Order: sequence, then structure tokens, then C-alpha cells
Amino acid sequence: MASTPQSNTSNTGVSWDGRAPLAEFIEQAKAAEAGGASTLWVACHLFLRDPVTAAHAALAATSRIRVALMAMSPYTVHPVYISMAAAALDELFPGRVLLCLGVGVPGDLAAAGIEALKPLTTLREAIRVCRALFSGEAIAHQGEVFKVAGRRLPNPTDRVPIVLAASGPQMLELAGAEADGVLISAATSPAFIRWCLDNVDRGAARRMASGRCRRMALVYTRIADDERVALDGIRRAMGFILRGPHHAKNVELAGTKLDQAALWNACRDENWPEAERLVSDAVLRSHAAAGTPAQVRERYGDYRALGLDEVIVSGIGDRDGMTRALAAVC
Repeated sequence: MASTPQSNTSNTGVSWDGRAPLAEFIEQAKAAEAGGASTLWVACHLFLRDPVTAAHAALAATSRIRVALMAMSPYTVHPVYISMAAAALDELFPGRVLLCLGVGVPGDLAAAGIEALKPLTTLREAIRVCRALFSGEAIAHQGEVFKVAGRRLPNPTDRVPIVLAASGPQMLELAGAEADGVLISAATSPAFIRWCLDNVDRGAARRMASGRCRRMALVYTRIADDERVALDGIRRAMGFILRGPHHAKNVELAGTKLDQAALWNACRDENWPEAERLVSDAVLRSHAAAGTPAQVRERYGDYRALGLDEVIVSGIGDRDGMTRALAAVC
């Protein structure tokens, strides 16, 4: 298992979705470090900005904050290349790189004509391929999905933790059994996170990797002087996320009413007034941290009380908003 770097200043991370220009992102990375964030999670979304390039830029512009590749998909990038990229970044910036693996966003994969078959097997093998290559030994992996043999990396590392992005019960158990950490998706209610961690614990009972699986979760966040402004400012984004059928368990456990089918249709048709109408204040209060600085600080306390090792500020795309959020929650 990789030696997981300890949090340098806090148990709060920040995420970047790949939409902002890289010049702006670099300034956000500097602000995240100055604001006390421990980790910068750089999203890997197809058709947006390349996460490896962005991660290198962020690492070069800062001196302390860790940077996570989130979540590299073995359906779009072979695990051999994923391990090469992570090891190369770690070679330049020792101990500051995390590797997060995941299936990928269903809509992105579909747009690229990629079918995500056998996700559990694929991610299990991707973890094992990356871990074997990080070890520096000649790999001998003959799996159902990947067959990699007879080669090794010239720059092995034991400093890159392998995190698994997961939301389904089997993937969560896989994280507990084999990954160095688990990343729980954004827009999740505390009740759903509790359910996720229970599944991680079930996997940990048959853990194959040494050490403990760290627990991280993305929390969509919006801060304003008035709660109404914060709620309205995050409503559309939350509707877009929660429309997906993979959030059905999340919505169920939160106990809020949300017509996901109608929400899906509204987002598909870009009928944003209707999508926003379907997302009630109760849904937002259950699935996000939106409000005044005091309200958001209290909400983050609720998430941390679940036993999360890191809560990740998500959904904020500008430097000033990020700085204000970190001031409230770090």
C-alpha cells in the first residue's frame, strides 16, 4: 500500500471540474493552498480539460497542497498509462500526488461511444495493475479485462495512494477491500454517506491491502450572506446531478421528494426553469451545504461527524467563492 501523505493543514479538500481556463485554475489552486485546503481534486471529464496537464500546472504553482487525479477511468485510459502519469507526477512532486480511479460519467462515456462493461472487474483489475506497476517489480497480470506482463516502471513509487470513486454497494466494498481510499460522489446526503461507509466497512472486513481505507466525500457548496441566494445559486447544478438514476438510493435515503424522471426530462430538454422548480429547498438542504457561512460551517460539521477523513468543497468555479468557502469551513 502507498504511504498516504498526512493532511498538512486541514481535513478539507477542494475540487475543480475542468471547465475554467487553465490560467484561472492555477489561481484557484494557489487560493486553495493559501486557504488551508489539504487536497485539490482535479476532475477527469471527457471533452473538458486534460487532468494530467492541469494537475502538473497546479503542483508547479504551489508548494504544499496535494493534487488528486479524479477519477481516471480505465475505460478511456489504459491502467498502464494511468500509472505512468501518476508516477511521473510523483517523481517531480514527491508525496503530493493521489490517484483516484473510477468508471467515469455515464453521459460522457456514451458521448464517446464507450460501453462500460464489467465495471467491478475492470476497476478491481485497474487497481491491481497500477499497484503492481508502482511497486517497481515486473508485472504479471493476466486478468479477464487486462493482460499486462513482463514490464516495469523505471520510476516506481510507494507514495501514490490509490483511491476508488464509488457509489454502488459492490464498488464501495471493493474500495474497502483493496483501495487506499474511497471517494463518495457529490450531492450525497449524510444518510447516503452513512450507507456508503457501512458498505466500505463490509469490504474492509476482508481487506487485502495493508493499512486503512480513508474516506472522502464531495459536498456541493454555496455560500452567500443570505441563505435564499445560496440555495437559488446551486439549484440548477444540483438538479443536473441528481437527475441520474444512479442517485436513486441517495434520494431514497435522504427522505426527500424528488421526481427524478421528470428532472431527467427537464435537463435533457434544457428546460431549466422546470428543472429548478423540481428541486425543492428541502432537497438542497439534504444534499448540499448552501447558506450563510455559519450555516455551511454547521453543515460541514454534520458531514465530518459521519467519520469522513476529508470533506471536499465542490461546485464552486471561481477563486473568490472558493476562498470564502474555505474561510468558513477550514
